[in-house]
Amino acid sequence: MAFELQPRLHNELIKLEPLEPGDFQALYEVASDPLIWEQHPNKDRYQRPVFESYFNGAMQSGGAFRIIDNTDGELIGSSRYCDYEAALRQISIGYTFIARSRWARHYNRALKTLMLDHAFKYVDRVTFKVGVSNWRSRKAMEKLGGIFLGEEMVSYSGEPSHPNVVFKIDAADWANRVDRLAIGAAS
Repeated sequence: MAFELQPRLHNELIKLEPLEPGDFQALYEVASDPLIWEQHPNKDRYQRPVFESYFNGAMQSGGAFRIIDNTDGELIGSSRYCDYEAALRQISIGYTFIARSRWARHYNRALKTLMLDHAFKYVDRVTFKVGVSNWRSRKAMEKLGGIFLGEEMVSYSGEPSHPNVVFKIDAADWANRVDRLAIGAAS
């Protein structure tokens, strides 16, 4: 069975829909906040030309989503599946950002729960690459049960390479999480 990279997914808090070219302006309005990118290796992604490159890469990936808040229908961010390796039964989730107005309110957990539950229908392992100094994302990965694998150099859309830390979540570990179902629920 082939991995479905852009399904429509939802829970009580959010819905994920395939990213479309017409989403650029609304998504850029979210991404234009410099504080979203302050710990990211590409700190200037809030600038329109840099974000255009990010958005074009998202469109070309075939695995990018827009994140919609179910409470008000507002587009609040994006994430994507990437680096699918069918032979290894592995995929990555990354390029995620969410509006600061939704931080510390379970949106990231709801997002990752939807994406992990879907991914584990097709793969045995999901990896996440996080900027070395992105402590918010590193902490979020630990809360989700991500296991630290080490560091590697990663290049974003043809930019210079940056050091990243890599986390993994295996299907068996995810299935055994007692709180897995509660993670995606609205609170």
